[in-house]
Amino acid sequence: MYSLYYSPGAASLVVHWLLIELDVPHELRLVDTQAGQQKSAEYLALNPNGVVPTLVVDGQPLYEAAALVLHLADRHPQAQLAPTLDDPQRGAYLQWVLNVANTLQSPLRLWWYPQDIDGERADMVRDGARRRIEATWDRLDAHLAANGPYLLGERLSAADFYLTMLMRWTRSMPRPAHEWPHLAALAQRMKARPSFRTLYEREGLTEWA
Repeated sequence: MYSLYYSPGAASLVVHWLLIELDVPHELRLVDTQAGQQKSAEYLALNPNGVVPTLVVDGQPLYEAAALVLHLADRHPQAQLAPTLDDPQRGAYLQWVLNVANTLQSPLRLWWYPQDIDGERADMVRDGARRRIEATWDRLDAHLAANGPYLLGERLSAADFYLTMLMRWTRSMPRPAHEWPHLAALAQRMKARPSFRTLYEREGLTEWA
């Protein structure tokens, strides 16, 4: 049994999605981020960064969305969402998970919370983040055009779930990810999975469905 500390639509979404896709027993523990529960002493004892997600695995709290994605996919090899250590695509898989974490998730956080960097120049911070994000979409769309339909070609992996979550985060940006054609095709393919519909029902989400 896993225990996932989550907030609807936050970075915990991809972990929740994988738990559903993997069809493994889990329980959800809602963290009210609007009320600041992620900064409570109780939660900080689990995750000193004070953010979601936190996943309790065999009694041990783990955090960092990218790490949890990698851990779950490796822990449940029957789902074939992660190339094994001796698989030729293992390196590319690790590359893509960490690539989207660094080139997308990090600037996306700046887009949503520019005041964390510079409250007086929030517009400048946000504009810089937008340009970085759009440049990454250019590169990813070109990769999918040449090597798709998934990040590993014909092979679905946990990296595609992670990428789809980050695409969703851009839905209100001036140029959301789904305006790039090959990214849009990937999003539609991922959103057609039954696990995505279950995820949305459980988190009470409706936008970008």
